[in-house]
Amino acid sequence: MSDPFMPDKGSKGFSRRGFIARTSSIIGAVAVAGGAAATTARAAVATSATAAPIDSGAHVPVLIIGTGYGGSVAALRLAQAGVDVHMIEMGMAWDTPGSDGKIFANTTRPDYRSFWLRTRTKAPISNFLGFPIDKDVPRYTGILDAEEFNGITVYQGRGVGGGSLVNGGMAVTPKRERFGAVLPSVDADEMYDVYYPRANAGLGVTNVDQAWWETAPCYQYARVGRKHAQRSGFPFVFVPNVYDWEYMKQEEAGTVPRSSLDGEVLYGNNYGKKSVQKTYIAQAKATGRVSISPQHKVTSVAPATGGGYTVSIDQINTTGDTTATKTVTADRVFFAAGSVGTSKLLVRLKATGRLPLLNDEVGKGWGDNGNVMCGRANHIWDATGKLQASMPTAGIDNWDAGGAFAEVAPLPTGIETYASLYLSITKNPHRAEFSWNAATGNVDLNWQRAWKQPAIDMAKSIFDKINSKEGTIYRSDLFGGNKVWGDHLTYHPLGGAVLDKATDNYGRLHGYSGLYVIDGSLIPGNTSVNPFVTITALAERNIEKIIATDL
Repeated sequence: MSDPFMPDKGSKGFSRRGFIARTSSIIGAVAVAGGAAATTARAAVATSATAAPIDSGAHVPVLIIGTGYGGSVAALRLAQAGVDVHMIEMGMAWDTPGSDGKIFANTTRPDYRSFWLRTRTKAPISNFLGFPIDKDVPRYTGILDAEEFNGITVYQGRGVGGGSLVNGGMAVTPKRERFGAVLPSVDADEMYDVYYPRANAGLGVTNVDQAWWETAPCYQYARVGRKHAQRSGFPFVFVPNVYDWEYMKQEEAGTVPRSSLDGEVLYGNNYGKKSVQKTYIAQAKATGRVSISPQHKVTSVAPATGGGYTVSIDQINTTGDTTATKTVTADRVFFAAGSVGTSKLLVRLKATGRLPLLNDEVGKGWGDNGNVMCGRANHIWDATGKLQASMPTAGIDNWDAGGAFAEVAPLPTGIETYASLYLSITKNPHRAEFSWNAATGNVDLNWQRAWKQPAIDMAKSIFDKINSKEGTIYRSDLFGGNKVWGDHLTYHPLGGAVLDKATDNYGRLHGYSGLYVIDGSLIPGNTSVNPFVTITALAERNIEKIIATDL
């Protein structure tokens, strides 16, 4: 096999030391490009998220914990129905530029804005050519949380907009025939006729111009992925995204600041990507009925004397220290802190006696959407391109035959790597459970690293065949310790408060009137594709029912 690290014959060449130096700052940050949405089409500066934080002693009709997909949908629809809403967000507003004039850090140069309360980065890809690539950073309430549990690291967005800030914008609606396995208690006709279209419209989902895609240098890596997939007999499918494709064309022409073509994805996207900051939240704020308190963390929810709920909240500074403790009351509370955040909070509240009537399904049914990563070393005649758009556009669909859908992911290092990178979503059956650890005062997750083996086997159903056909090999220098498979992480946490189990069929928590779950914790561990469109569509379905019957 050709050495994929050798320069083109016509180039001036480079040393491996120089190659590592140029790529190490970005290589670990690009692999996450596989999930959802992040700033508006042409906006360089995000709209202010809130005027003033919530006061202690305040009373609100509805309090929403979290500002990601589900919470943003609930806020908008409640506000449109005439209900005043206050949203509580643990992360920052992300509405103020840094010293470089941009809100979000560049993926190639992680800084204090990049990670949530870490002193060293923890990039999804940890090594390159055997060398570690993480770096020291100041402790700060940065945008990406690499939360570590037993056997798995869960990557989550922190800030107003939640996970929509830090993913690659792949807005995939599951195939209708697979929906019954995802949410068996939900009417598929309603979802596909009403709520998926509503979610796609609300999120600003569009399709790439395929004629432009065919010749754009920034998608050479994806065209190589297509060639290899089709030569091995696998379906190659285009998928929608929430990126502004006209903006990307202007990026390529050099007429606007680069965003996707500057590799921006993992630590936010400054220009072209539409996060819920710019879609649902912007519309919700425009009603005048929605306010947001960033850098606030809910610590307790309990029934209040006389009705409603007493909510305890810590206000934090940028180093994570508590600067104020507040108590507010709310008539209704929506848990929308994401699969991990909502699950941990509910398990804690049940175990510590704040919400003892929650049923025993709380904390169960958690899964990683079958996420597993790998890289392949291509021949020198299959160059993947020095310029790579960070927004993925396509995948390899072997779900029916092998249980895997593999996103063809970017690896935008700025130089030629001859490498193909993939994030696979697989039909991994394993589910974990959150539980209260009284000895430590923490919520634990009983995931086991060995549970990733079915995901690896399903991904191998694609890549073993491609490698055999192409005469190529797996990369073993990306995940540390001569590892081929990135089996240590997930970008797509799901479950923990499963619909029609921990809640009724519309997200009402059993045992308490006026408490709801409206995020990815409702979905039992797998969606067969990138999950955020399904999370959004389910939230649209549930909030419509709740408004009609509960308010």
